[in-house]
Amino acid sequence: MQNALIPALLAGISLYALCKGVDVFPTFLRGAAVGLKTAVQILPVMVGMLTVVFMLRASGAVDIAASVLAPALRILGIPKECTALTLLKPISGGGGLAMGSEIIRRCGPDSYAGRVAAVMLGASETSLYTISVYSGHLGLNRTRYAVFAALCGDVAAFTASAALVRIYFPYS
Repeated sequence: MQNALIPALLAGISLYALCKGVDVFPTFLRGAAVGLKTAVQILPVMVGMLTVVFMLRASGAVDIAASVLAPALRILGIPKECTALTLLKPISGGGGLAMGSEIIRRCGPDSYAGRVAAVMLGASETSLYTISVYSGHLGLNRTRYAVFAALCGDVAAFTASAALVRIYFPYS
C-alpha cells in the first residue's frame, strides 16, 4: 500500500491536470525556475546564519549562556544537559541536531536528558533561522512580533518536552 502512494499521487495529479487542460511540463519548468531564483535569493541569509552559529559554538558563547540560564530552565523542568540545546535549536537545525546527538551520546538514549533532548528536537522549530530566511526573501526589515512569538513557542515546546518525558517515562 505505501509503495503505491507516490505513484498514485503522481498519477492523480497528472489526471487532474489533463482534465483541467494544464500543460504539466512547462508548468513544472516555471516552478523550478522560481524555486531556483528563491534559493539564490536566500543564499546570503543562509550563509550569514551558518557563520553566526559556527562562531557562537566555536567561541564558547553557547556554553557560557547555557550555564547562566541552567537554573532558570531547571524551574521549567529542563535538565541542565539540554540547556545549550534550547539556545541552539531556534538558530540552527543542524547545530541543534549535533547538540542533541552529543547529549544522547554523553548521557545515554534512555536517560532523562537524552529523552528530553530527543523530544525537543522533534517538538521545536528553527524559528530564528526560518524567520530570517523568510524575511530576507521577502525583503522585510522589521519582523514585529514574529520573533517574540516564535521564541515563546520554542519555550513552550521545550517545557512541554520535559513535562511529557516526565509523564511518559517516570522512572528514567
